[in-house]
Amino acid sequence: MHRNTTQVTDREAKLDALHATLADAVGALTTEADWRRAIEFAAQFRRRNFGNSLLIYVQHAAAFDAGRVSEPVPTYVAGYRQWQSLGRQVLKGQSRYMIFAPVIQRMVAANPATGPWRPLDPGERPDPGETMRSRLVATRPAYMWDITQTEGDPLPEPPAPQLLHGAAPRGLWDGLTMQVLERGFTLRQAPDAAATGGANGLTSYLDATVTVRTDMDDAARVKTLAHELAHVMLHGPANEEAAGHRGVAEVEAESVALMVGAAHGLDTSQYTVPYVSTWAASVSLVNPVQVVTSTFDRVRQTALTILDRLDTVQVGGGEPPGLDRAARSIPVPVPAPEPEPTHTVPL
Repeated sequence: MHRNTTQVTDREAKLDALHATLADAVGALTTEADWRRAIEFAAQFRRRNFGNSLLIYVQHAAAFDAGRVSEPVPTYVAGYRQWQSLGRQVLKGQSRYMIFAPVIQRMVAANPATGPWRPLDPGERPDPGETMRSRLVATRPAYMWDITQTEGDPLPEPPAPQLLHGAAPRGLWDGLTMQVLERGFTLRQAPDAAATGGANGLTSYLDATVTVRTDMDDAARVKTLAHELAHVMLHGPANEEAAGHRGVAEVEAESVALMVGAAHGLDTSQYTVPYVSTWAASVSLVNPVQVVTSTFDRVRQTALTILDRLDTVQVGGGEPPGLDRAARSIPVPVPAPEPEPTHTVPL
């Protein structure tokens, strides 16, 4: 009993430390440049939620400042045994990056409409005829290492976008156009800024149209189309959250466009994201950290929805190339879980 109590206390202390680190990192997003760098990084680690991607970023930056890693920005991160499955080993003395992992409880019921639902023990399978569901019951610490903290076999080289200055990624315009049309909007093209009131693009919810200027290079036009698609997906008249504050809609739309562009290797230095900290602090009755976090997660989920439906070459999602294949072909030992009817999957 004492050992279990000690484990729980230790886990809670680590979670408290993680929350404090995350709050500090969000609080440091005080300029457009800070926000843009965070979005760029999130595009490279888009399979992880906002909190975990930011935690990885700040812990790696601290390791670089301390001289423990050779690169200022992480490229691929994975767990200890995941690196082993790829023929690589974490170097002795390298500190781990702690992130949040969800604790998932498996529940079963013979009649899902009426219940009752009962939890499954670790390793237990549903009885014949039972329906199984999973629910998030808690979070716990999980640990990752960057490739610069490992040595061993080289990783396979995934395809990468190859872009000329001013060019758009192949297939991106058509893919974004398809998603605009599928949502019931008509795409129009305007000859110049005079036709759009000086804007690069416009979204009209009244007549369900998206307009993009034609007198820009292809990269700018495709970025604008991604921006307007984000408006279509997030900011219709029924969206009270965006309507409640002027800055929210533009920050979200431009951030989605930035993330879509960064996922395709587009130069994001010319993206302009409205200043974040001012409007976040001015939203009444809500902590600014909560505002930024909720906005970032909405941006990430919207960008993921767009990116997953595009048939384009994109940068990696933060996991080492070949990890899925290694997981299928190499048995990986799993440490014994703590004694509770749950299992953990890192985010």
